[in-house]
Amino acid sequence: MSDRPADVRVKDFKEVDGGLSADEAIAEAERCLQCKKPLCVKGCPVCIDIPAFIGHVAEGDFPAAARALKEQNMLPAICGRVCPQETQCEGVCILGNRETAIRIGALERFVADRERESGAELPDVAKATGKRVAVVGSGPAGLTAAAELARTGHAVTIYESLHEAGGVLTYGIPAFRLPKDVVNAEIDQVLALGVRLKKNHLVGRSVSVDELLGYDAVFLGTGAGLPAFMCIPGENLNGVYSANEFLTRVNLMHAEAFPEVDTPVLHAGRVAVIGGGNVAMDSARVARRLGAKVTLIYRRGEEEMPARRAEVEHAKEEGIEFLTCTNPTRILGEQCCVTAIECVKMSLCGLDASGRRSPEPIEGSEFTLDVDMVIQAIGTSPNPLLVSLIPGLERGRRGNVVVDENGRTSIPRVYAGGDIATGAATVIEAMGSAKRAAAAIDAMLKGE
Repeated sequence: MSDRPADVRVKDFKEVDGGLSADEAIAEAERCLQCKKPLCVKGCPVCIDIPAFIGHVAEGDFPAAARALKEQNMLPAICGRVCPQETQCEGVCILGNRETAIRIGALERFVADRERESGAELPDVAKATGKRVAVVGSGPAGLTAAAELARTGHAVTIYESLHEAGGVLTYGIPAFRLPKDVVNAEIDQVLALGVRLKKNHLVGRSVSVDELLGYDAVFLGTGAGLPAFMCIPGENLNGVYSANEFLTRVNLMHAEAFPEVDTPVLHAGRVAVIGGGNVAMDSARVARRLGAKVTLIYRRGEEEMPARRAEVEHAKEEGIEFLTCTNPTRILGEQCCVTAIECVKMSLCGLDASGRRSPEPIEGSEFTLDVDMVIQAIGTSPNPLLVSLIPGLERGRRGNVVVDENGRTSIPRVYAGGDIATGAATVIEAMGSAKRAAAAIDAMLKGE
């Protein structure tokens, strides 16, 4: 896909990737071998029939391709943009052994965009069962569970604490990677299945836990909204943000347009972003669009970065400086505001539990970097607000809700999926766990 020039795109929040044309999509789809035992389907967490939808694209039957996609995934335009296909469906494509793997994500995005522009067709909905299901959270897990349960005939109500639906799709991923009109259009398709959405409803406060447990079944999909911090000196200074707060202020509350909108955010001249994942890349690229000179600090080497390679390359193109094998030790300030960040160089030693080389500080390598804003993007853990209010709900040591392989919790009729159960993961993995939980809920409600 063609990318907008870096010197142009850093001045706005418009989408970077241009997408495929119809001719390009057909030509790409014609490369598919239509394997009898397609590994790409096994590599997809939501089990899309990838050869089927690609076959329809090759024939030029784009509506049929959209129907094949939405049999298993009601958020194809979103997944086509943000899924790590290179490590999932595309990563196991047979063609990738001798040439370029089929660009499954680009084709999925093309089909979904084409359908949205020409008029979306909804999948069939089963006859009403009379059963009521509450879904808490409207992120990728909550939307997926709601769509699956609505299609099987259950009456579904989503409770969302914020003023806009979408969870991390809305407040976390920037518009230049995932345009908000795309997110809103796919949410609207889920609601069109008969799902009710109640925004500004904080379960446990504006909606009681007793009222929640009065439903025939409950799905918890509140995500991983609790940011992690390094716990180094200076974190309480003005100008230190978690990536959650920074991205939420900009993506959901339009802080980039302050004072035209109500929510402010610091427009710094020099920003340090700590981390090496996709959230760190998003934070760095947003700060760059706000006019800052941005340095990304990561304690391991670039090859160990968990971020998608495309996001790393886009960040570099946009002028973001990478300081690898470097770790912050403290944040310095004057008059309660950030003025610098002190770091130490790291050496990479033996492998740790994650299979990556373990970083160790190099004695005497300390240095100081002048900055006036620091964004920490070093991970998140499950949102504790609701789960702490539900008596008897078993949690793991990291605050995650303990579930079995089908999303069942320790409380009868209460299920969970996505980041609240697994810890921070990808959008498509959250959707996959939500689909399994929805299937289990449906079976339970039908007495199977």
